Amino acid sequence: MPVLDLMDLPAALPPRTPVLGLDLGEKTIGVAVSDLSMTIASPLVLIHKRKFSLEAADIFAIMAERGAGGVVIGLPVNMDGTEGVRCQSNRAFARNLIRLRDMPIAFWDERWSTQAVERVLIGEADMTRAKRAQVVDRAAAGYILQGALDRLKDAAR
Repeated sequence: MPVLDLMDLPAALPPRTPVLGLDLGEKTIGVAVSDLSMTIASPLVLIHKRKFSLEAADIFAIMAERGAGGVVIGLPVNMDGTEGVRCQSNRAFARNLIRLRDMPIAFWDERWSTQAVERVLIGEADMTRAKRAQVVDRAAAGYILQGALDRLKDAAR
């Protein structure tokens, strides 16, 4: 299965199937999960990057545990809309996941996600830098997934 356009993701999933959201950082992968109706995203866990096969195994285990049928991956598009090295890396990560398991994967433009989450953690939650580092990628995954879910909901109206 090729990587899908976000708008095609719901049709590729069985009804009432959650999806995972991934924020692929340099050292960690933030993971979030949607509810069964794909309305609400919740930050879930943080996977520390090591070898791709181990990261994929962790993602597949979380998918099995949560009954998730697909994945939304944040795509770090440049502010001018172009795609750089990090986008290429995230696209390669998606292709490699699909090689291991045929499943629906879509991308969501994650511009500003980390900055938005950090603003909330600094301003509203008043978190220290050390505590923010522990939760920012997981929270960014939730922010990315929620943005994708909101877009799908708006398109369905």
